[in-house]
Amino acid sequence: MKTSTPIRIADELYAAAARVAPMASRTTTQQIVHWARIGRELEASPEISVEDIARMLRGAQDYDALDPKEQAIARACWKDRMAILSAALRLDRSFAAEGRPYAELDEQGAVVVHEPQAARSWVRES
Repeated sequence: MKTSTPIRIADELYAAAARVAPMASRTTTQQIVHWARIGRELEASPEISVEDIARMLRGAQDYDALDPKEQAIARACWKDRMAILSAALRLDRSFAAEGRPYAELDEQGAVVVHEPQAARSWVRES
């Protein structure tokens, strides 16, 4: 019995799945399969209008016009988009390149301030 069939997918979809998959403890392939199953179930659902959700996500329909189930799906789509966008952000690199300080939380929740390399060069050692 054959368990899988190779397919071609857009590079953008593959890259998006690769960024989101670790957050859900999935492989990239598992993430794509997960999205495909969700899409299949949504399209088969008589209670949910995939077209209305798509229009709302494009900005052509008001969020408040969706029913509660459709709003939940829209919020999940937004959450996925935000995860993809935030995973792609590398503000630390941008700030370092610009010589700007920045702060972030470490894994224990403590604030860590990163000073640019140039600023460190003039600090006196005692």
